Amino acid sequence: MTARDQGARDRLRRIEGRHNALVKELRRAFARGELTGEGYCAIEGLRILEEAIRSGLRFHAVFVSTSAEAKAQRLLPQIGAHVETVLLPDKLFAGAVPSETPQGVAALVKWKQFSLEEVLAKGQAGPLLVIAGVQDPGNLGTILRSAEAFGAGGVLLGEGTVSPFNPKVVRGSAGSVFRVPLARAKLSEAVAALRKSGVRLVATSSHKGTPLDQAMLGGTLAIFIGSEGAGLPRDLIPEMDEMVAIPHSPQVESLNAGVAASIVLYEAARQRQSSPRRHGDTEKK
Repeated sequence: MTARDQGARDRLRRIEGRHNALVKELRRAFARGELTGEGYCAIEGLRILEEAIRSGLRFHAVFVSTSAEAKAQRLLPQIGAHVETVLLPDKLFAGAVPSETPQGVAALVKWKQFSLEEVLAKGQAGPLLVIAGVQDPGNLGTILRSAEAFGAGGVLLGEGTVSPFNPKVVRGSAGSVFRVPLARAKLSEAVAALRKSGVRLVATSSHKGTPLDQAMLGGTLAIFIGSEGAGLPRDLIPEMDEMVAIPHSPQVESLNAGVAASIVLYEAARQRQSSPRRHGDTEKK
């Protein structure tokens, strides 16, 4: 064992009681799927903790189960020496986290929060996503992962949308939730702010609308994604500049929100990448 590893191991403080304040804070944060009063989010799993480190998040506390102590050693030296690191009996750890098969590491991390105005300012970097009532955490996780993969500027979460701090959202996003600028907003306020900023509003539709390959998805753009069952709220549809339909087999009633958002984001990225080349070719001619 190296001196560094020994130092990391020596940092672990053993806790046996389920009523310990830190353990209760972790359990409560996971159960609520929201930030703690001090703005900390509960995360779990080796890969997710590695993503949090890579994303530059500030750690409040790290929790390690007895059986995972050896594999957690590589993480601890990467976390600031001021961070509380505790060792829990396997049963106590399992009772504090939501996973049926825990990996043995969890943490409370400080979340970087954005305002509506700050996310709107990111719209020059790429299309904004506005999520209207997506309740499935797996779908929102997929959307956030695709948002980062295809260069979205940020994400606005409307009312009725699952919390981004839900453990299944964090896990499904594969760490993208730590890096994509996102804010909660009332949909009516988001529409008004986007209009004021001169952003073009586009929404996906199951059947009616401009075929995706014919839609204009360049420029300053906001893509609205509705819920899995009901789609976009009816009062928002007249506010859209364009409805876009993704062609698919008639045997399939609709695509889920995560898949639909990913496809539209890919097409928007493709159009952004191809437009400068077309413009350059025109100038040469």
